[in-house]
Amino acid sequence: MKIKELHIYQHDLPVENGPYTMANAEVWSLKTTLVKMVADNGLVGWGETCPVGPTYAESHALGALAALSEMAPKLVGTEINPLALRRAMDGLLNGHRYAKAAIDIAAYDLMGKATGLRVADLLGGAMTENVPSYYASGVGTPDDIARLAGEKSAEGYPRMQIKVGGRPVEIDIEVIHKVWETVGLKMRLAVDGNRGWTTRDVLRVSRECAEIPFIMEQPCNTIEEIGAIRAQVGHAIYLDENTVDLNTVLRAVGDGICDGFGMKVTRIGGLHAMATFRDICEARSMPHTCDDSWGGDIIAAACTHIGATVQPRLLEGVWLAQPYIKGHYDPVNGIKIKDGHIALPKGPGLGVVPDETQFGASAASF
Repeated sequence: MKIKELHIYQHDLPVENGPYTMANAEVWSLKTTLVKMVADNGLVGWGETCPVGPTYAESHALGALAALSEMAPKLVGTEINPLALRRAMDGLLNGHRYAKAAIDIAAYDLMGKATGLRVADLLGGAMTENVPSYYASGVGTPDDIARLAGEKSAEGYPRMQIKVGGRPVEIDIEVIHKVWETVGLKMRLAVDGNRGWTTRDVLRVSRECAEIPFIMEQPCNTIEEIGAIRAQVGHAIYLDENTVDLNTVLRAVGDGICDGFGMKVTRIGGLHAMATFRDICEARSMPHTCDDSWGGDIIAAACTHIGATVQPRLLEGVWLAQPYIKGHYDPVNGIKIKDGHIALPKGPGLGVVPDETQFGASAASF
């Protein structure tokens, strides 16, 4: 089975009840990039990548289109095999893993449809059919975030990620205390700085919230900053934005820089690389998430499938942008969070078939 055609689409995803706020960004609408891969046997697979604007990470929507357009002509005729495709893409373009991920995801979708297997089965087999999710707040006031935490706990979410940073750290400390007072041990708590805290801030937060159990996710901008204070912090630290490839993951694990990860499927290069990351974490008992920065049903399905294959004791959850997006690509099988969990899709491949008419004309076809 070989690639016969590649079609690239770009589609706007407005943030419902926006903006979505982080320490270094305020998001009202995002442009997602979708890949339609047609095989020589007529089967179709879909992939997607959706950077959260140009400042969250080393990725942006125009970059995804440019990178895919650079590679696509020479990928036509390539065997639809994730390892072969990864090697072919690396030979055509250096870096740009977030764009390559859309090709990788489409290949897995096609392989599943060709074999009748779900992507989770291709990735090793599902450990659960009901994958735990988690809710991420925006940056907000102490009262608002505490109220939101109470609501999400009542909805069944097992974990809450509290966005902080980009303002006086005293407010962040108050938010953490208010959330703890509201939900206590009903939810696991993560405090996500999105690179927005200084080392001074991290030390102060850990000291002034010493009795509250939470993990700190990517509190500082660089691995070097986190490494410098690692031994002084009383809370577990997870890396997110800094883990841009498997080499960095190996460094972080080997050097003891962190206790776990918030990992994005597209950032690390797709499901093939994500499965390797999962196995590294399992070998060292490192908890982690399986999610992405944004995107619709294709990204949501990919994250859910890989998340379902993780040992439950190590899975911190699968975050989806679905609560912030109106509608679905697949009106029948769209990926939804219910009672804080996501039902693993039942159909072959990703288990979602988008209505491509909503994407309009392709931005590029090969």
